[in-house]
Amino acid sequence: MKHTYPFLLLLTLCLCCRCTPHTAEPEIRNIIFLIGDGMGLAQTTALATAGGYAPTQFDRVRCIGIQKTYSANNRVTDSAAAGTALATGTKTDNGTIGLSPDGTPLESALQAARRAGKATGIVVTYSPLDATPAAFVAHTADRYDFEQTALQYLDCGVDVIAGSGPQYFDHRSDGRNLIAEMEARGYTFAADKAALLSATRTPLLALLPDASLPFAACDTLNLRGDYLAEATAKAIELLEQASGEGFFLMVEGSLIDKAAHRNDIEAVLAEMHDFDRAVGTAFDYADAHPGTLVIVTGDHETGGLSLVSPDTDFTAGNSGLRYDFATESHSATFIPVYAYGTGAEQFTGIMENTDIGLRLKRLAGGGSSDR
Repeated sequence: MKHTYPFLLLLTLCLCCRCTPHTAEPEIRNIIFLIGDGMGLAQTTALATAGGYAPTQFDRVRCIGIQKTYSANNRVTDSAAAGTALATGTKTDNGTIGLSPDGTPLESALQAARRAGKATGIVVTYSPLDATPAAFVAHTADRYDFEQTALQYLDCGVDVIAGSGPQYFDHRSDGRNLIAEMEARGYTFAADKAALLSATRTPLLALLPDASLPFAACDTLNLRGDYLAEATAKAIELLEQASGEGFFLMVEGSLIDKAAHRNDIEAVLAEMHDFDRAVGTAFDYADAHPGTLVIVTGDHETGGLSLVSPDTDFTAGNSGLRYDFATESHSATFIPVYAYGTGAEQFTGIMENTDIGLRLKRLAGGGSSDR
C-alpha cells in the first residue's frame, strides 16, 4: 500500500488537470506589426542606457525571440529583401520588393488580412513608397522604381495610408495625379498632420509635405511632434470603425535607419524614443482589447552600433559609455523580436525572418493561432 498512495495522488492530479476548465485565449482579431528600420539590439540597449535604465516600453514584454535577417542572395540584407521576408514569409534578393527571386508575386500578411475581410493600415515616418512599407503592398523588381510602386497603391485597398512625401503620386513622368485618382475612388486626402489627426473616416491617404519628416532631434519647429504615436492611435481608431472582422496595421519607425546611416547617435536615440512611444500606444491598446497581437522588431541593424567602455580598467568606478559605429551600412547581426498580447508566445526562440512573415500571414488570414 505504501506505493499505492503516491500513484493514486498522481492520478488524481492528472485527472484534475485534464478536467479543470481553462480560460480559452481569445481569437486573434487585430495585429499591430511595428518595425524599427535599422533597429537591432544595440539600438534598444542604447535607448535604455541613455535613459539611465529607466523602463522603456520594451520592458513590458515577456515573450522575446531572435530573428535571422540574411536575404536570398546576401548575408547582409537591405530593407527591400528584409521587408519582403517579414511581410510575405519568403526570402528574396536585395533590392526586390514583394517578389520571389524568380519574379513570382508574393502575398503579404496585410493582403491576407484584407482578403479575410479585415481593415488594413500603414503608418510610417518616411514615404510609404520606401522599401519596408512597400513590401506589404507592392511587387516591384527595383526598390527605387518609386513611380511603379506608387501606381500599385492606387488599387491596394489599404484603408489607412500615412507617411510623408506626395512626390511620385502627383509629380510623375506619365503626367498622372494618383492622389486625385485615389480621391475619385473614395479616399480622403490629408496633406498635413492636422488633417490626418482630424480624419473621421476611411479610406484615408495622408502624405505630409516634403520627402521626409524632420529627424526628431532636429524638429525645432515641432513640425513632427508626436506624429508616429498619434498617427498610430488615429489609424487604430479608424481601422476599428472600418471592419467588424478586426484589423492589420503595420507601423514603421523609418528614420532610425537613416540616422544610423549617418552614424549620428543623438539622432538615433531621438528616433528610438519616438518609436518607443508608438510601441507604448500599441501595447496599451492590446491591454485594453484582448484578441490583439503586437509584434515589434527591426528589419536589420544599421551602423554596426556597439556600446563600449572607454576604459580598460574595470576595477575603476563608472567610466562612462561610448557609442561606436562600425559602418555607414547595414550589419548581419540577429535582431530581437518582442511579442505582446494574444498569441505572443508563438514568436519566441530563434527564427528566420520568414517565420515571422509566415505566422503573421496565417494569423492575419484567419488561420489557427497554434504554432
